[in-house]
Amino acid sequence: MDRGTERDAPPSPAAGNGAPAGHAGRVPLAVVVVDRDGLVSHWSTGARRLFGVAKDEAIGHPAVDLLPVSGALPDEDETPLYGPYADYGGLGPDLESSLGGRLSYPAAGRARLTVPSRSEMGVPPPEGWGRNRVDVLWWAYPLVGPGYERLLVLAADTAGLRQDEADGVDGDMAFERIAPGFALHTDFPGAEELARRLPEILPSMSVDESARIVAQVLELGYPVLEFSQNDRVPVTPDWGVPRRAERRARRERAARAVAEGLPVPQETADEGEDLEYAAVREHLEFLNEVSGRIGTSLDLSRTIIEVSKAVVPRFTDVAGTYLREQVVAGEGFPDGVPDTTTMWHRVAVEHTDEPGRWDDVVPVGEAMPFPAHTPFFQCMTSGEPVLVPRISEEMGHAIAAQFEKRDIRPLITGRSMLVVPLKARNVVLGFMILLRHPERPVFNDMDRVTGAELAARAGLVLDNARMYTYQESVAETLQDSMLPHIPPRMAGCDIATRYLPGTLLGRVGGDWFDSVKLPGARTALVVGDVMGHGLNSAAMMGQLRTAVQTMAALDLPPAQLLRNLDDLAQRLGDNYLATCVYAVYDPIASELHIANAGHIPPVLVRAEDGHSELLDLPTGAPIGVGGVPFEAVRVRVEPGDRLVMCTDGLVEVRGEDIGVGLATLSESAAHPAASMDDACDSIIRALNTRGGRKDDVALLMARLNGIETDDVAEWRITLDPIEVPRARAAVREQLHDWGLAKLADNAELMVSELVTNAVRHSHSRPVELRLVRGDTLLCEVEDDDHELPTLLSAGPTDEFGRGLRVVSTLAREWGTSRTKTGKTVWFELTLPRR
Repeated sequence: MDRGTERDAPPSPAAGNGAPAGHAGRVPLAVVVVDRDGLVSHWSTGARRLFGVAKDEAIGHPAVDLLPVSGALPDEDETPLYGPYADYGGLGPDLESSLGGRLSYPAAGRARLTVPSRSEMGVPPPEGWGRNRVDVLWWAYPLVGPGYERLLVLAADTAGLRQDEADGVDGDMAFERIAPGFALHTDFPGAEELARRLPEILPSMSVDESARIVAQVLELGYPVLEFSQNDRVPVTPDWGVPRRAERRARRERAARAVAEGLPVPQETADEGEDLEYAAVREHLEFLNEVSGRIGTSLDLSRTIIEVSKAVVPRFTDVAGTYLREQVVAGEGFPDGVPDTTTMWHRVAVEHTDEPGRWDDVVPVGEAMPFPAHTPFFQCMTSGEPVLVPRISEEMGHAIAAQFEKRDIRPLITGRSMLVVPLKARNVVLGFMILLRHPERPVFNDMDRVTGAELAARAGLVLDNARMYTYQESVAETLQDSMLPHIPPRMAGCDIATRYLPGTLLGRVGGDWFDSVKLPGARTALVVGDVMGHGLNSAAMMGQLRTAVQTMAALDLPPAQLLRNLDDLAQRLGDNYLATCVYAVYDPIASELHIANAGHIPPVLVRAEDGHSELLDLPTGAPIGVGGVPFEAVRVRVEPGDRLVMCTDGLVEVRGEDIGVGLATLSESAAHPAASMDDACDSIIRALNTRGGRKDDVALLMARLNGIETDDVAEWRITLDPIEVPRARAAVREQLHDWGLAKLADNAELMVSELVTNAVRHSHSRPVELRLVRGDTLLCEVEDDDHELPTLLSAGPTDEFGRGLRVVSTLAREWGTSRTKTGKTVWFELTLPRR
């Protein structure tokens, strides 16, 4: 486009030639391409002439520095070039908004630029303007997707238009010739010749396509840019330039008045505008208004409602919005054009008719396909608007045929209909059916262009909301799958948890909690927080949580576990940090063993007096910092004490000292509650009502019940096979004392197998046998051999391999784990009902 425009254009007066631009000439365009970082990637010869900056000095530099908008208006003593017009702020979106990537749709306007002195380039400044000021008309077109992936900026010096008028060339003709690509007039004699020459100027354009474009411009009467054969983006800014027809009419009225000896009429610009020009301005104002009303959030449902309400009643009387079934479900969908099997959900119906008239016949939420003979199918397969000036009875009957047991003909017959596609990135997401009452003017070609532009903007907004909703759904699904389902009772403790997603853009984060069963009836309790939000943080959280579970199963001390976790985070990458507090509760010893990695301290609520305190722990550095030691402390606890662990999202509020939140946490945790769940809810209510929370929250509360010494029995067994019968007898006797004689046979058999294996494989240290009576009967056998046993399939003649098979068959649950000195094999039996 840049090559063709400048090749055919002789130097303009603005370029220092001084020759008038005749009817066959063009005012050259400055063509600039801005990349996604706001840097100039293309700077044409026209740009060098217009802005006085060489190509080498422009490429790779910020566009806003090369095209600085001064914001100044013409001097008060200067005469406007094209008659009265509003101040620059009202003439379309600001150029800086386009260069800064804050506009995702085509825009145009007029701007005063401050540029380097043209005398330095050997080009005199335009007459009547300051040395460093240029008044330009500009266009901005996002080329790929929303935002500023790539931005095409076209600009032309208004001095060229001014010189055209001084040389007797119709000002409006000169204005239309600078339109991007080309422009024609209804009486332009070379239309057919230009249609034949367009493929030479734009090699990618076919002869048929060029004829269609020329016909369209002749019909619409305003400039049209086409940068591909599929994407048509008309931009018709209100620059305050009177149309040629209006200017000619005023001249003719003035000439008649002089010939008849009458006073020459003094007409204002508004009185001189023709109806078409006023319609263009009204449609642009409507588009600008709609653009400001849609896309206020990334919520898909809210966006749909905004789009529907934006067009009723100003543009249409009825607006029905349909989206692909997968879009509504937040899922992906196959590539390619929709077909007659594609299901479309009616997601919104906005109208000005009496309440209930549409809702009863075409309710929101209904899903249906559309036959190939309907205009809806034509719109969604072609991706182009479909205009039906009046719905005839025949067409109304054909459309109504797809609605079983409902006659919608009275709602649609006789109305004007416009079907516009909602698409983004060349993919049709849905479409809107727009209907006008029979007494209202029918949709015309101008409305079709406006509807297409409206749908293009709405499609991008909907696609942004759809992609955000889809990513959020994926992240939440991933996060939910990674958060554990903790049983409410562990050995010697009761546990309750809460997880709250963040608000706004922080709905998905890296907060987690967990509990792990450890040997010796102990329980590991952990709460962590990966810094940041989104899918990556949730994935990082899953990796760290899995690592904690694995290392906890190895029975690593808390400080060593955090040290290993920090090393793992270093290997995973340096993009994330995490805080974590890890505690091991021993209900037999009534002790907590805790280490902290940059996390907020837990709260311990004493059962004796209800007093709550923040545990004084070594803070430690966050996971991922690297090279920092961790320390662990032991805290004595009593049965009934409660441990409260949470992430900072619960206690931290922007603009408030975190100490206030910690104090509120301690106070609310001390309040008595009927249950653990009620206690968690009380904490959430106390801290979540302060407002301002955007982070996600993980909360874990454990009531440390302890295990009485009378419920624990331990024996040390020497490494002699003769000790196995003694172990069986001891277990049987203890179970009778506890009133669990019904479990004696199975327990005795499994203990015999485990003790026999331990005696056989131990090296020097005696085997330790422990029974713990709690919610279940727990049996543990510990020895000094580090090799874990495996479950084997023993044949009829095999001597070994049946012991663990017996345990796995009879036990409620069983497992193995390594310890500092060897391994532990354990099993549980369900207690009989009393």
